[in-house]
Amino acid sequence: MRRPLIGLVILALLLVGGWLLFQRELGARLYAQAVEARAGGDSTRDLPDGLHLYLCGTGSPLPDAGRAGPCAAVIAGRQIYVVDSGEGASRKLGLGQIPVARINGLLLTHFHSDHIDGIGPLMLLRWTQGTTTSPLPIHGPTGVEAVVAGFNAAYATDNGYRVGHHGERIVPPGGAGGVAMPFAEPPADGTPVVLLERDGLTITAFRVDHGPVDPAVGYRFDYRGRSIVISGDTAASPNIVRNARGADLLLHEALQPAMVGPMTRALDARGQANVAQITRDILNYHASPEDAAKAAKAAGVRQLVLTHLVPPLPSSAFYAAFLGDAVDDFDGPIIVGEDGMLFSLPAGSEVIEREDLL
Repeated sequence: MRRPLIGLVILALLLVGGWLLFQRELGARLYAQAVEARAGGDSTRDLPDGLHLYLCGTGSPLPDAGRAGPCAAVIAGRQIYVVDSGEGASRKLGLGQIPVARINGLLLTHFHSDHIDGIGPLMLLRWTQGTTTSPLPIHGPTGVEAVVAGFNAAYATDNGYRVGHHGERIVPPGGAGGVAMPFAEPPADGTPVVLLERDGLTITAFRVDHGPVDPAVGYRFDYRGRSIVISGDTAASPNIVRNARGADLLLHEALQPAMVGPMTRALDARGQANVAQITRDILNYHASPEDAAKAAKAAGVRQLVLTHLVPPLPSSAFYAAFLGDAVDDFDGPIIVGEDGMLFSLPAGSEVIEREDLL
């Protein structure tokens, strides 16, 4: 009786060992194929000439497993500008195969921590992935100098490690960090100021209402007859309507008060009065989906995309509740933004195409 049993045990062990070997070899082969397909990839390479918007972060300071902090990349021809860089944004740029080394500049809407806490990784990856010889230009209202100086100081020691390990030919010391590009806060009446005109692209900045946070701005991108407006963080504001007039796409922040209310009540019930008060305070300097929809309608934009979503939405099953009455306030498409979405606006057309890169 023992010999057949021992034989069965040996056979079972051989089968298990063979299966584990097969798993190892199969896993190694599949991984190598995936790396070959994606490493060094560039999802912008075959984009048609025009404006393109990649959502590299649609979240907020609240914990959200599926969304990075606020970040949007605008591609105009061969130029790439990133607006805000929240936590995890650089990872979403990489996962979407947006070539970080080619980024022409970072534009900050304001200096709230959730819009700037991803600056360090963005500076580092732009430098190390492209043998860059000049620091990342970081545009923002007056005050951006202190923000950039802080990140440069924080990363100075690490920069030295990188050069020491890889050598100056691979990571030229002059390409590390960022350089502040301050501009005066635009007028309170919403009059836009031109920040940049290059190769057919015009970027303007305009003031928004995010008080007590000041300065705070939004941006408009115009290129070859197509236009994208990014609100930044703001309450409902006529300045958004003025500067989004006739735009193809409006990327607008959104907070749904009807869904924040239960959070406040739950926090109060658990004795967390300080956090509950914060959830009350945030209502007065953010716009609701309905506010964004009304602005989009008044401005005559073609499509509205919502970002900086509060509260976090763990599933698309909550999107209808989040939108509330917004669908009644705007006749065009309203998209609840998700990380990895790419919107393409080809030059010479009125088309807005969408695909998911993640």
